[in-house]
Amino acid sequence: MARIKVKNLLLRTYIGFNPEELVNKQDVIINFEMETAISPKALEADEPVDILDYKTITKKVIALVQEGQFKLLEVLTRKILDLILEDKKVKWAKVEVDKPHALRFAKSVSVTMEGP
Repeated sequence: MARIKVKNLLLRTYIGFNPEELVNKQDVIINFEMETAISPKALEADEPVDILDYKTITKKVIALVQEGQFKLLEVLTRKILDLILEDKKVKWAKVEVDKPHALRFAKSVSVTMEGP
């Protein structure tokens, strides 16, 4: 098994339920990990044979976040996790979504979810 990590994916989306949050996009920082099996064939050949395509998954996450509108950070985090787990090569995933400056004296607020 291998663990692939995508770190500090900075995107903008509508997140929140306060009046200004409903009309202004805000930054979110997304980190996710995926566990997958790497075939011996891919390791021997050094070719992308039957491997998890993390670039395609990341593009799907970008589209989901940038095109969506979410009131709750928890909902956004779950939707990203569900999207990642749609790929049958993903055996387990963990997603953390940070909302910078969500609280006055905190750098950010984040929600983390994981699953098989």
